[in-house]
Amino acid sequence: MTDASSPAAIEGTGDDVEVLLLTGMSGAGRSTAANALEDMDWYVVDNLPLQMIPPLVELVARADGSLPKVAVVTDVRTRQMFSELKQTLSAYRSQGLNIKVLFLDASDDALVRRFESVRRPHPLQGEGTLIDGISEERTALAPLRDQSDILIDTSDLNVHQLRAQVHSLLSGTDDHRLHITVQSFGFKYGVPVDADHMADVRFLPNPYWIPQLRGQNGTEAPVRDYVLAQNGALAFVDRYLGALDVVIEGYEHENRSHMTIALGCTGGKHRSVAMSEELGRRLAERTSASVTVRHRDLGRE
Repeated sequence: MTDASSPAAIEGTGDDVEVLLLTGMSGAGRSTAANALEDMDWYVVDNLPLQMIPPLVELVARADGSLPKVAVVTDVRTRQMFSELKQTLSAYRSQGLNIKVLFLDASDDALVRRFESVRRPHPLQGEGTLIDGISEERTALAPLRDQSDILIDTSDLNVHQLRAQVHSLLSGTDDHRLHITVQSFGFKYGVPVDADHMADVRFLPNPYWIPQLRGQNGTEAPVRDYVLAQNGALAFVDRYLGALDVVIEGYEHENRSHMTIALGCTGGKHRSVAMSEELGRRLAERTSASVTVRHRDLGRE
């Protein structure tokens, strides 16, 4: 078999085929994501070594466009190739293969709960504890996570929410624009591990302490208007947009397909929601990117 550091050349029309490498932590939802991709007419192959991608692409390319999107599911069962992953992906991309990495992650607590609920051992647990297996897997998968184009934190997602997020992120992958997700969150529920850029808007006065605003949220006009009228709110948006201009230009130059910007406040209900809505609106006006605004913790209070 060809060594991972010297992948086989791709013959034919590999540039016409879109390849997604689906991976991540055991228990983070790979099966759910794979099923969602199948429902979206992706051709899904489980546990295929990276070295076998070229012949698969050639086979799919001969299907006359009937199978233009291929998802390869990989996990710790093929961990021996991870040390050469960066070189392997770079080599395939230099050959013109449109290959992206979708990584599913989750907190240790969430993974422990899921394994305990199904009463199954972790695949790397061996004679150790469940946490030992999770820790070893995180180390083994670190190169894949670092090379990921799309990172989804499934800690607080149920299967339906994960399917919806996969559909949202990948249903328009034939659109070669950068896709930006602006996400609000509450620090008291934990920071989002799938954010590329994160900002703290707790410097603004909290509408929670105003009785008539407490029961409303940042998508509603009274809260939105209150937050944006505070000293420094619009100045923050203006300056943050200026910094993001440089970042977005770099992402587009590097052909990155997705970017997640997270804005946080205490509970993820008022300030971060209003500021995310404003930032998303302004980004949509000043860039050619596709912009989506999500509110992770709205409704959790």
